[in-house]
Amino acid sequence: MSKSFYYPAALCLLMIGAVPRSVHADTPIPSAIAAALADARRPSSQVSLDAVRKPAQLIAFAQLKGGDRVADFMPGNGYFTRLLSDVVGPSGRVYAFLPAEQLANCAPTEVAGTKALEDDRDYANVSILSGPAVKFRVPEMLDVIWTAQNYHDLHNSFMAPTNVAELNKVFFKALKPGGTYLVIDHIAEAGSGIRDTESLHRIDPLRLRKEVEAAGFILEAQSEVLRNRADDHKLPVFDAGIRGRTDQLVYKFRKPKL
Repeated sequence: MSKSFYYPAALCLLMIGAVPRSVHADTPIPSAIAAALADARRPSSQVSLDAVRKPAQLIAFAQLKGGDRVADFMPGNGYFTRLLSDVVGPSGRVYAFLPAEQLANCAPTEVAGTKALEDDRDYANVSILSGPAVKFRVPEMLDVIWTAQNYHDLHNSFMAPTNVAELNKVFFKALKPGGTYLVIDHIAEAGSGIRDTESLHRIDPLRLRKEVEAAGFILEAQSEVLRNRADDHKLPVFDAGIRGRTDQLVYKFRKPKL
């Protein structure tokens, strides 16, 4: 049986409800997103990643638009922060949230790209925030919470003592009714739960989905754009044999409207 996150339909229905619709790579790309990718201010080292990270399709899938308030949680080098800033425009706002646990336990180079935006007048709609992960706070209600390739890290020792269940509840409260929680992450073997989050930097999609849904979110859709069925989910994501080409989930969760 293929080791992917497609479990038998009957099992999914019993365990976590109906399987959401799947969106493939042909999502139309709005002009605002195309313009963001073409922005000459973007570092060349980040532009070179576009072919494998598929940012245009991902942002279109999230349905981000001008004027939105969005949080980029654990933004790393600011790859998506810059793009989100362009897409939401001057009437929007991006809150790049760097957890205190990450700042205390990881090399400064991991977040240097985001920190560089703090005083960059070209990105005046970006605010850099920090604090313990479960104390995530922004000064206004959000349209979107975005987290890419790092949800699994919440279960790892360098992020201790993050309470993942509590954090998902905090995210739920931070979103407007009908708001979006967009999660991108590396896929682990089916049934592995959080066994491989530390060693391989991967997470079982079913485990991730159950954790997020427990906070009240509904899984509205999943995108196929980062799937790679040639990945057997056994290598660490930084291994040269798979780096940049891992099989990844893209889940769009929704906070129900009132």
